[in-house]
Amino acid sequence: MRLLDRLERKFRPFAVPNLTMIIIMGQSLAYLLSQSNPRLLDQMDLVPRLVLEGEVWRIGSFCFVPPMANVFFFFIAMMIFHMMGSALERTWGTVRYNLFLLSGYVATVAVAFVFPDQTATNMFIGTSVFLAFAWLYPDYVFYIMFILPVKVRWLALLTWIGLIYALIIGDMQTRLFVLAGVANFLLFFGQEIILRTRSKGRRIQRQAQISADAKKAKH
Repeated sequence: MRLLDRLERKFRPFAVPNLTMIIIMGQSLAYLLSQSNPRLLDQMDLVPRLVLEGEVWRIGSFCFVPPMANVFFFFIAMMIFHMMGSALERTWGTVRYNLFLLSGYVATVAVAFVFPDQTATNMFIGTSVFLAFAWLYPDYVFYIMFILPVKVRWLALLTWIGLIYALIIGDMQTRLFVLAGVANFLLFFGQEIILRTRSKGRRIQRQAQISADAKKAKH
């Protein structure tokens, strides 16, 4: 995509390698500190009204708010995120992977300031990385509870169903945050999705035409 190519050239001097590990380290540190200071995560959340009142650190610290889970599931979540994020960086290169996360971040912050009193989450990090990984590696197998093998494409399908459901039944705030959470995925893969859909449609039409011609010939 030409837009991404131009952005990649401009952003190249500022790219940060191993960004996945930096996020994991930040979230791990926040998780550990929150065990002794539960209010810490509230002070890291992105609340635009508080940012405008001077708590400017929130505009960056919310990226390091960890998923709330016991230590075992937190460790598993970080391992999976590291695997997926590292795979994307190897596939795309450091610059494009940085742009992927940055575009999701910008979209989330922009939507957050539409609702200045509400707390914004960092769902764009986990959700979009997972969806991008599933798109590029659809046959990768996850083992649910370390037993049940499931291809990542089916887990991604369930995720999309949940997101679409939220778009349908959610209020305007929910809808905008869902769109912000997948904005970078759509930016990176939207054109490819459209091309694949059109190609599949033409293939179905050709098969229908061949079948119709075969029936005529037989008759």
